[in-house]
Amino acid sequence: MTLLESLKQYTVVVADTGDIEAIARHRPRDATTNPSLLYSAAQKPAYRHLVDRAVDIAQESGRGQKEMAEEFTDHLFVSFGCEILKVIPGRVSTEVDASLSFDTETTIAKARKLISLYEKAGVSRERILIKVASTWEGIRAANRLEQEGIHCNLTLLFSFAQAVACAEAGVTLISPFVGRIYDWYKKERSGEIPADQDPGVASVTRIYNYYKSYGYKTQVMGASFRNVHQITHLAGADLLTISPDLLEKLDHEEGVLERKLDPAHADPGKDAKLHLDEKTFRWMHNEDAMGTEKLAEGIRKFNADARKLESYALSQVAEKVG
Repeated sequence: MTLLESLKQYTVVVADTGDIEAIARHRPRDATTNPSLLYSAAQKPAYRHLVDRAVDIAQESGRGQKEMAEEFTDHLFVSFGCEILKVIPGRVSTEVDASLSFDTETTIAKARKLISLYEKAGVSRERILIKVASTWEGIRAANRLEQEGIHCNLTLLFSFAQAVACAEAGVTLISPFVGRIYDWYKKERSGEIPADQDPGVASVTRIYNYYKSYGYKTQVMGASFRNVHQITHLAGADLLTISPDLLEKLDHEEGVLERKLDPAHADPGKDAKLHLDEKTFRWMHNEDAMGTEKLAEGIRKFNADARKLESYALSQVAEKVG
């Protein structure tokens, strides 16, 4: 048995890529995408037809450059999502632009548009997760979307306050960023951290135990891994989204994993059940230096990736016109 096969006994494996061939090779249940992953995938000849289709639709919109770039990006996301869903049995996560991270109403509007595009393509909303940044505004948007039957994946999650607020909002799942948490503490401590003391792993473990102990339905999907050890130390998490290179390593190493997270043995420790209003959320998140810094940095990076994809969209439209 490989480590990947062993992991799948306890945890839903999700492919963190826009490369459809890589997804088909590793047979995950779900997949996640983002602008950076789609930009990389769009450069490959195998997916040129999806780019061309998005360009045609953008041109047909007959509006200004920014609007055409937005149409291109939305349709490219949905086209890749539809193709991915042909090779996986589960769901695909499609991201709302990071520039909307502090705008509840526009996030809701964008999520509704993406879902409508999927439904026009014959894909049920049950197979889509709308990926939204875990700001207070994003969490409020997700709460309303969930009430409409639009399921959400709350991303860029670093602090315990974010995790608690997401659970109270009834979101479908959260994506705590294990590797980026590790990166922050590694820099803070000026050196490597032993695998059994990994703060990213500890954060996900704490959140998982809190959710299971207090009966929250929100699922925990660890994300942003730096190495195989971080993954194996979270065996038993509801879901783990893993890059193709780490999926390869897991698939080529034999072994049987010990289940580390189990709802039957969940213990909240010192964490009493919390109820967070906006002021309490903002203060509690602000008190977490790592969470505050990594959320802000993550939004900036996601926004930069989205603008790169937007520039690519404009170049493709201009090329077609030329």
